[in-house]
Amino acid sequence: MAGYKQSLVLRRDLGMGPGKAAVQAAHASVEALFAAIESGNRKWRLWVYEWRREGQKKVALRVNSFAELIEIYNKCRNMGLPCSIIRDAGLTQLPPGTATAVGVGPAPEDLVDEITGGLKLY
Repeated sequence: MAGYKQSLVLRRDLGMGPGKAAVQAAHASVEALFAAIESGNRKWRLWVYEWRREGQKKVALRVNSFAELIEIYNKCRNMGLPCSIIRDAGLTQLPPGTATAVGVGPAPEDLVDEITGGLKLY
């Protein structure tokens, strides 16, 4: 059986500094995890348990536009996987409401890869 993972997809076109990108990825990870836990979906909660047991595999990936980020988010929702979209508060580098990142999973690796498998590492 395949393992479990989470993909964190960040926009490269925004020119976020490394610290900003790391924080946005962390927001995406935590929010997608909360979405899975708080959903009441027993399957998603099992995925969280297994993902945690396996060491919480994560990968940081990139897209080059808002449109690409939204496409990833919509694919995740359409496939029925836990996900999150992060919009910046606008306190530092970006205008308020800027979509910066998407968290996909935790979910079975093969399902996550259907959505993010073609993306390049951040």
